[in-house]
Amino acid sequence: MAVTTREGILKVLRAFNPWWISGTVNPALNRDYKRFAYYEAMKRLDAEDIRRTVVLTGTRRVGKTTIQYQMIQTLLERKVSPQHIVFISLDHPMLKLAGLNEVLECYHENVCADQNVYYFFDEIQYAADWSAWLKTIYDTQPETKVVATGSASLALVRGSIESGAGRWTVIQVPTLSFYEYCALLDLSVFHLDPLLKPSQLLKMTQQEWGSIMSKLSTVQNHFSRYLQVGGFPELALATNDLLAEQVMREDVVDKVLKRDLPALYNIRNATELERIFLYLCNVSSEIVAIDAVAKELNGVSRQTVQNYIDYLESANLIYLSYPVALDGKQILKAKPKIYIADAAIRNAVLMDSEILTNPVEMGKMVETAVYKHVAAFYYQKATRVGYYRGGKKNKEIDIVVDYPNVSNILIEVKYREQAPITDDDAIVEHCNEAISSIIVTKRADDYGEHLSGTGKRLLRIPAFAFLYLLGHAEKNGYKGME
Repeated sequence: MAVTTREGILKVLRAFNPWWISGTVNPALNRDYKRFAYYEAMKRLDAEDIRRTVVLTGTRRVGKTTIQYQMIQTLLERKVSPQHIVFISLDHPMLKLAGLNEVLECYHENVCADQNVYYFFDEIQYAADWSAWLKTIYDTQPETKVVATGSASLALVRGSIESGAGRWTVIQVPTLSFYEYCALLDLSVFHLDPLLKPSQLLKMTQQEWGSIMSKLSTVQNHFSRYLQVGGFPELALATNDLLAEQVMREDVVDKVLKRDLPALYNIRNATELERIFLYLCNVSSEIVAIDAVAKELNGVSRQTVQNYIDYLESANLIYLSYPVALDGKQILKAKPKIYIADAAIRNAVLMDSEILTNPVEMGKMVETAVYKHVAAFYYQKATRVGYYRGGKKNKEIDIVVDYPNVSNILIEVKYREQAPITDDDAIVEHCNEAISSIIVTKRADDYGEHLSGTGKRLLRIPAFAFLYLLGHAEKNGYKGME
C-alpha cells in the first residue's frame, strides 16, 4: 500500500486551506495585531515593478506562519479567489513524503487549474531541492506569487545565493520587540509623537523628557515579564508563565536542537550541540573564543564548535556580533560576542529562579535584549551592528551601529542601580565621532543628558524606555503603508 496517495494529499490540503469553502481564514489563526514583518512582506508581495518571492525566516513560534495567515486574509478581503490561494505545510509528514511536485500537481488537478495563484509554503527547507523548485516556479510561472517560511536562515540564504539571486528576498522575523509585546497585550502609551526617535531626546528640555517618561510609566512594570517570556507571541499571551517557559524549552529549543538542525545538517551527536548551546546561554553578551569553548567542553573539537555555532545562528537561536574599528587600527582576530536571540530563551534554558534578582544576570539579559532590538531595527538597512574594544585603556563599547562612510551610533548598557560612566570610558572617548552616544540605564529616573568632564554630551535612558521608543520609531516606518 502506498504511503502517500493523491486522495490523502488532497485531504491534507483541504484541512490546511478551509477558506476554499468558508472564504475566510479561521479567526483563531489570524491575529488582529500585525507585526512589522507583515508590512514588509506585503510591500514585497504587492510590488508590481519588481517581482520577488518572499521568504520569512525566524526561529520556531516567532509568528512566521501567523504572518502568512494574515497575508492570506488580506488577499481574501481584496476579493482574490479562495481557490487561487494555497497554504502548504512542508513540515507535515504526508506532504513531506509526497514531495513538492506531487503536492502541486494534486492542487492544480483538483482545486485550481490556473497558474496565476498564490503559493504559501510553510517550512520550505523540508522540501527536497526547495531552492531549485522556487527558481523553477519563478521562471516558468510568471503570474504566480510565492511566500515561504523557514526556520533555518543559513540554508535559506545559501539557497538564495545559489538559485534565488534576483528572484527572492529573505525577511528576518525576530522575536517580539518590547514595543510589539506591549501592543500585543494592548498596553497602550498614548499621544507619543509619531516622529519621535531616541536620537532626538537630547534636543528636548527636562520638562519634555518628564512628559515622555510619565507616558512610558504604563509599560515600565511589564519589562521584567517581557524578559522572561515576552519574545514569542503565543507565550506572551499565556496566563501561566512557568508553563510558557516549559513550552519554550520544548518547542523553541529542544525541537530545534534535537530535530531540526540534526536533520538539516546531518548532525550525528545532538548532545554536543546541546552542550554548546547551554554554554553560550551562560556567556551570552560576552566575547567568545572558539578555542576556549572547545577547551571548556572536553572532547569537542574546535571545528565542531565553529560548525555548531554556525548552525545555531542559522536556526536564529543566536546572534554573532563582530568588532568594529573606531580608531583606525586593523582588527586582526575578530572574536565575536555571542548573544542568545532572545533573553526569554536564555532564561528558559538556564531555569534560574533567582535570575531577576541577580544584577549580573539581569545585566546580561538586558544587554541581550538591547542588542536584539538594535540588530533587528537595522536589519533591512545598509549597516552592521557590532562592538568595539580598544582605546587608551582597552575598554569596550557594548554595541556599535556601524554606518558605511558615516558616523556611528554608540550604545553602552549599564543596567544597575548606579550606572557610572567615567571620562576614560571608551564611549566617552569616541562620542565626538558618533551621531549618538547612548547609555542604557536601569532606574526609571536615570535619564537625560550626561555631560562628561570634557564637555561631551551623551544620552542616558532607561532600558524599557529605549526599547519601547526604538519600536515606536520602527512602527512609524511601516504604518504609513496601511
